[in-house]
Amino acid sequence: MAATTHTVTNQAPPLVGYDVFAADRALTEAVDRHLDPELLPEAREELSSLGRTTGSAQVQEWGALANENPPKLRTHDRYGNRIDEVDFHPAWHRLLGKGVSAGLTSAWTRPGGHLRRAAGFVIWTQAEAGNGCPLSMTHAAVPALRADPALAAEWVPRLTSTAYDQELRPASQKAGVLFGMGMTEKQGGSDVRANTTEARPLAEDGTYALTGHKWFCSAPMSDGFLVLAQAPGGLTCFLVPRVLEDGTRNVFRIQRLKDKLGNRSNASSEVEFDETWARRVGDEGRGVRTIIEMVAATRLDCVLGSASLMRQAVAQAIHHSTYREAFGGRLVDKPLMRNVLADLALESEAATTLAMRLAAAYDDGSEQERAFLRLAVPAAKYWVTKRCTPVAVEALECLGGNGYVEESGMPRLLRESPLNSIWEGAGNVQALDVLRALQREPGALDAYLREVGRARGADHRLDGAIKNLLTELADLDGIEARARRLVERIALVLQGSLLVRYAPPEVADAFCASRLGGDWGTAFGTLPHSLDLATVVERARPVS
Repeated sequence: MAATTHTVTNQAPPLVGYDVFAADRALTEAVDRHLDPELLPEAREELSSLGRTTGSAQVQEWGALANENPPKLRTHDRYGNRIDEVDFHPAWHRLLGKGVSAGLTSAWTRPGGHLRRAAGFVIWTQAEAGNGCPLSMTHAAVPALRADPALAAEWVPRLTSTAYDQELRPASQKAGVLFGMGMTEKQGGSDVRANTTEARPLAEDGTYALTGHKWFCSAPMSDGFLVLAQAPGGLTCFLVPRVLEDGTRNVFRIQRLKDKLGNRSNASSEVEFDETWARRVGDEGRGVRTIIEMVAATRLDCVLGSASLMRQAVAQAIHHSTYREAFGGRLVDKPLMRNVLADLALESEAATTLAMRLAAAYDDGSEQERAFLRLAVPAAKYWVTKRCTPVAVEALECLGGNGYVEESGMPRLLRESPLNSIWEGAGNVQALDVLRALQREPGALDAYLREVGRARGADHRLDGAIKNLLTELADLDGIEARARRLVERIALVLQGSLLVRYAPPEVADAFCASRLGGDWGTAFGTLPHSLDLATVVERARPVS
């Protein structure tokens, strides 16, 4: 019998047993808006099925177990043989297998595939963000491999398969494979042209022996890796298989796994190559150009991953506040808490709406949309990923002390939140990439201005922000020192234009008043009190 002093009251029930897709109105509306109507019934059912799985108690437990039991490196077997294997908790394999079977690596092979996959990625990584890395790398490897038609014919069907096979054996014997990536080195970081790993040509055309290291190698348990190394003709892209066709292990020495702040269920490693067999992808000396499409795809996944984290953090905060009572009423009904929740909801919806617009541009594939992506992807990567951590912090605070406790799941979201801002180039790298697009590719700016111009005249604050942005863009001399400010404005104007066109008036009004009109403080919860904040919060409430 429970002690009479231990009666539990005024605690929110777990947010479990719900459809993560159907409960996210910004996401569902984006799918309806951008996807071909003929594909919608199938896509909705597919995404709702994944949403119900994600929101289930079982999958939430898998996420917690995978995070609590990080991977372990085994460099040698019991007899002293070098094996370089990474052991994962069974929950990790269940999560990754479900992500593969749900089509999160097969965007390139079906109509509307990028939008459908993007929505699925936002849904599924709310269960545990760590398995998003191998899903992202595998998905993003496809455009890089297409630089070599023979390699693409061999590998792309395996990469886009919905079969998950965790065993290390020759790729030709597997129905599906995963890919990782290794670009950065100790001495270079984002400056990949400073890489020192050497590639020595072998007798067979297109094959090389690599010697060197990678300071960050993503997903070291994968079947293959795209890496950069210095060939005789300059920096070049290579495919490094984990297991060779005769069944022997390629030389892929995992020196250690990184002990990371978050993303703990996923393995990130330092690896050494010593006469490691590799195949060239693309021409010698064109490694960056070959791999750049992979980088762009993973940068979009950084935006999607941050949108996913923000959505889960906001959903937890609103759910808690709906059930928790204080000072004579529900927290969600208190004007100040409502302001905080509405502000968080705006940030989340703006991120989701922008991310899905970018995914739709990938499906379109037209010259104008490709030009739009050239500017919009690094700008979105810069801004959305940077907003993730303050959202996670404020959402955690909405739960009070409960949010500071591991069992709430909020600390895991907080630890994960900075990753996407760092991965695939931190903030300065993205800002400089935007500047390069502005200075070298005028079509990118034209495409961006056409996009935001579709909303001109609908909101005076947006019109003013566009005008101010044009003034800043008119003078690019000495722009590097103010690049972050410029890229922030580019992203905010784009988000504002999308919300004005697509979101309910209450959402668009609040976003434009605060983010574009300047009627906002320096912390969440400082929206103008005259706005319809209750409607904004209700729209974001996770009820399906």
